Amino acid sequence: MLNLISDRWIPVLRRSGFDTIRPDQIVEPDVLRLDWPRPDLNLACLELLIGMVYLARPPRGRDDRFSPPDPQALRQALEPLAPAFDLLGDGPRFLQDLEPLEGRESPPEMLFIDSAGDSTAKKNADLMVRRARYESLPLPLAAMALYTLQAFAPSGGAGNRTSMRGGGPMVALVKPPAEGLGELVWANVPTGEPLSASNLDELPWMRPTHTSKPIGKHAPTRIPPVGNSPLRCHPEVFFGQPRRLRLVARGDAITAVVQQPWGTNYEGWKHPLTPYYGNGAGTLPRRPKPGSFSYPDWKGVILASETGQRPATLLRHLRDIKGARCSLIVAGWVMDNMKPLDFLWSEQPVFPLSEEGEGNAERAVQAAEQVGYAVSVCVRDGVGESDRTSGAGKRAQEAFFAATQGAFEEMLESLSSGAPFAAKTWLASMRNAAVGVFDREVMPGLSDLGEKRRQKAVEARSKLIADFAGLTKFSKRIFDPLGLELPARPSRRPRQG
Repeated sequence: MLNLISDRWIPVLRRSGFDTIRPDQIVEPDVLRLDWPRPDLNLACLELLIGMVYLARPPRGRDDRFSPPDPQALRQALEPLAPAFDLLGDGPRFLQDLEPLEGRESPPEMLFIDSAGDSTAKKNADLMVRRARYESLPLPLAAMALYTLQAFAPSGGAGNRTSMRGGGPMVALVKPPAEGLGELVWANVPTGEPLSASNLDELPWMRPTHTSKPIGKHAPTRIPPVGNSPLRCHPEVFFGQPRRLRLVARGDAITAVVQQPWGTNYEGWKHPLTPYYGNGAGTLPRRPKPGSFSYPDWKGVILASETGQRPATLLRHLRDIKGARCSLIVAGWVMDNMKPLDFLWSEQPVFPLSEEGEGNAERAVQAAEQVGYAVSVCVRDGVGESDRTSGAGKRAQEAFFAATQGAFEEMLESLSSGAPFAAKTWLASMRNAAVGVFDREVMPGLSDLGEKRRQKAVEARSKLIADFAGLTKFSKRIFDPLGLELPARPSRRPRQG
């Protein structure tokens, strides 16, 4: 048996070394960070701990935000929740169907998002991630893998539902300047009221599952949000249960999992740790993209955007703690439908900007996106490729954003201190970076090419420089967001007769 409230099961790093702790011990001052063997488990465990504290001892308002619970107070607050957090046993089981499930027993590795599915294994296509990596799981690891799957579940075949935020959602966590696991968790706990011991059936495994199997021509049952708002959320937000699962144990290990389709089908729920974007008909959760997370990706996540909703926990932090510095951990699986491509974990600074500063930052990003496009096109033409979205063109675009990341952050630092928007300075920074990237990608070995190829490269470089000089039609797409006027073109002198 393992109880996720009363037992020690969470691996952490203390200042004195590695340890295993209970959830209430996260606020002990020498507990630095989680120490699961996989980054997705560390990310999901942070969400789990935030959810546990939200159930037991959330801040009730802004003033309470500055008074996190001490270990004893948090332990007393968590104790009434213990009956809902048994991993095994004859009663309710954490994040599992209330009643035993009948069906085929699958290996426990199915709990991991990057494990090969049945179809992949049958085709012997599991070359990068081999099958049978986890023949059995110790109870703590199984509990964490179970939560991770339910929180981030991708599509899993007919009837196997995605998570409340769809497959592979982006997670954004406020990281305060003070170190420590407890500080990180507390900074992200939404405002609310504790869940009483008499209302544990608000957790989905404490009641019969809301199944979603279509009946005849009727659409699958969807569960709309209950008592949910951007800054106050229903307890189920942190404990969604889209997959119907039961763990099979032998001794102190999980050796199999039984899964049935048609679990809970969530619709319209908003998670406070995820940014959203508008798609015309409504809003959808953002998902990580392949590659690095650089400042063009900040719109609607770190920076305000007309088409995006920043994570509620960041908005609350900026509202409650005026002028306070923090950073944002942005993480999650990069998915291609059911296939995991990569795992993102990035930490980015957050600048306390005025409304005018936010607008200027967004305009600076808009101009940079246009320059990134111009760089990719000119490098593509300079090396003689046909596609700017791959090869040298794509590489140059990413290199440009990386080369201007520092200048962009310096600009936001200046804006946060009340300085005016230095549009011309930003334009010059972009020009220097763009030309430098072009020269590194195109110019080496140019003398070894034929005359026609050399001429193409020279023309591409001249085009890029002309874009910044305001001499091309494309220049307007760079200058306009910055509020800069294009330079007047010299008039031609009339011919002398």
